[in-house]
Amino acid sequence: MSPSIALLSVAHALPPHRLLQSEAAEAARGIFAGRYAAFERMAPVFTTAGIEARYTVRPLDWYLSSLGWPERNAAYLEGAQELFVGAATRALAAAGIPASDVDTIVTISSTGIATPSLEARVAGRMGFRSDVERVPVFGLGCAGGVSGLAVASRLAAARPGATVLLVAIEICTSAFRMDQLTPANMVATALFGDGAAACVVRAGSGGEGVARIEGAGEHLWPDTLDIMGWKVDPTGLGVIFDRSIPPFAEQEVGPAVETILSRIGVARGSVDRFACHPGGAKVITALETTLRLDQGVLDHEREVLRRYGNMSAPTVLFVLERLMEAGLPRRTVLTALGPGFTCSCLSLARAA
Repeated sequence: MSPSIALLSVAHALPPHRLLQSEAAEAARGIFAGRYAAFERMAPVFTTAGIEARYTVRPLDWYLSSLGWPERNAAYLEGAQELFVGAATRALAAAGIPASDVDTIVTISSTGIATPSLEARVAGRMGFRSDVERVPVFGLGCAGGVSGLAVASRLAAARPGATVLLVAIEICTSAFRMDQLTPANMVATALFGDGAAACVVRAGSGGEGVARIEGAGEHLWPDTLDIMGWKVDPTGLGVIFDRSIPPFAEQEVGPAVETILSRIGVARGSVDRFACHPGGAKVITALETTLRLDQGVLDHEREVLRRYGNMSAPTVLFVLERLMEAGLPRRTVLTALGPGFTCSCLSLARAA
């Protein structure tokens, strides 16, 4: 019999600089309006994105300077380490577990390169043991929060009693580009922010936590590499949005989620709440349609998007944290879409 996998805590961390959407729109106009013929057509994305503010690892003026890959990745490394320590410390404190009791660390990040990886860089500050197991994962993008929690749960199940720490960190603003005169770059400039979230997971003995992880799965669509991802050049990372995501999500995600739920033995009708990665205002609306939900029901998703923007991988864990504070329903299914193009799902049952 497989051991019960408990989610013990969820916590988040934010970088120090708050960027109002109105400030971002004004800066974008100054940068792009005189050079990009389609700017006026794209400018409304700053008001229709459903975002009031975002948080960034650097002040706004820094992004307006001449930056190459070394400067961008240096900002990633510094900001990501601070966010790792902040989110992990809060999650461990909420679980009542010292860092020295962590057996495995799963680190999710796709917005910079860190070798040694982030958990190694902060191990001394955190107080991790010298024999802690490290599992850094790159490339999952916006799906990383859900897929990372699934990986953490499977690692916990493989060694009952061990404590697994998941930390999802993204410095999306390292990809803000002044040289990319494209619709995709306009959307990215209006949408992305920085942040981190952490979870503590344990299987077997050690308490039932706030919820039990029932199962997880993914769906990878063929021939969809062009929907979302990064392109890399000497200036840094550049976003790829070569197909419109909302209509694809509206058509494809519902059936994929039902297939995943069937595979892990969860009846669609037994799901009390979907907790979705809020990729953008139009994506949230598309998810409500494809999941056959009443329009407006994904209220926590819209609030996270409004307050923090799209932080990629950790964003869905911000939604989960809000749901936990409000009181989890009997069964919650986390969903996120990411490069691949992939849908990732994980089912949580509220602890008795």
